[in-house]
Amino acid sequence: MKYLKLIRYQNLLLIALMQLVVLYGFLKIQNIWLFLEDWQYYLLILSTISIAAGGYIINDIVDQKPDAENKPNGNIVGKSISEGTAYNLYIGFTLIGVGTGFYLSNAIQKPGFVTVFILCAALLYMYATSFKQILLVKNLVVSFLLAFSMIIIGLFDIYPATTPENQSVMKVVFSILIDFSIIAFIINFIRELIKDMEDVKGDYNNGIQTLPILLGISRTAKVVFGLAIIPAALILYYTYNNLFHLQFATVYILAFLIGPLFYLMIKIWSARNKKEFSHLSMVLKLIILFGIIAIGVIGINMKYYAS
Repeated sequence: MKYLKLIRYQNLLLIALMQLVVLYGFLKIQNIWLFLEDWQYYLLILSTISIAAGGYIINDIVDQKPDAENKPNGNIVGKSISEGTAYNLYIGFTLIGVGTGFYLSNAIQKPGFVTVFILCAALLYMYATSFKQILLVKNLVVSFLLAFSMIIIGLFDIYPATTPENQSVMKVVFSILIDFSIIAFIINFIRELIKDMEDVKGDYNNGIQTLPILLGISRTAKVVFGLAIIPAALILYYTYNNLFHLQFATVYILAFLIGPLFYLMIKIWSARNKKEFSHLSMVLKLIILFGIIAIGVIGINMKYYAS
């Protein structure tokens, strides 16, 4: 169990679920040609979560001191798993991710695309070792990598299957993936800020630059409130213009995405302690989960129940 906690298995399952829902709940329903065979798509998932697992491990290795203050009962490296073992696991997972990415890049006849996997692994390493000293950069990097785990599907399964004859259709499908990834980026960025508010004491004592340290908890809470308006407005605008004819999808989005976002905005205005921030971080994690499911809900509603 300690090894599962080290690689944040819940987050990895969330990434895998997102990529599976995109395939079976959206792409397969669109009646388009996809380049990867299903087993190759599973390798893409393996590569993605392996690189992510490596990122979580190196982050825990570097963050031993802050974690001792922020989550004294939750840090693993140096307590239940030695630092040497953690480094070996980091190298192993990263090699699996990049190696699988190398195979897939050649499978789609785009060998240069292996650079994508190398850059993601490098960004996660730099996030753990360097970016935490730069205000907001670490938040942007983590949020970008989550969003990119959706865009990478388009790069490996849609782009190679695009021909002059189907280009217009493929462009629309790819643009929908980008729309989903933009919303995921913003929501995860907000979650990263709330996690910084939760960990402000340990970060301050270890010289990590975060927005709550610069502005204070109260001002940062107001920034989060303002930022939360953006995904809520984008989702409402997108639903009204593109999905309003899909009644089931519209009700789902209002209940499970817009509702929790409004709840977050109400609660963040007065939240001040670690327990409240931890609760709101979990709310955002649930919003991300509900957003993943929404992709499948939209796809199924488009195919079977559009009115």
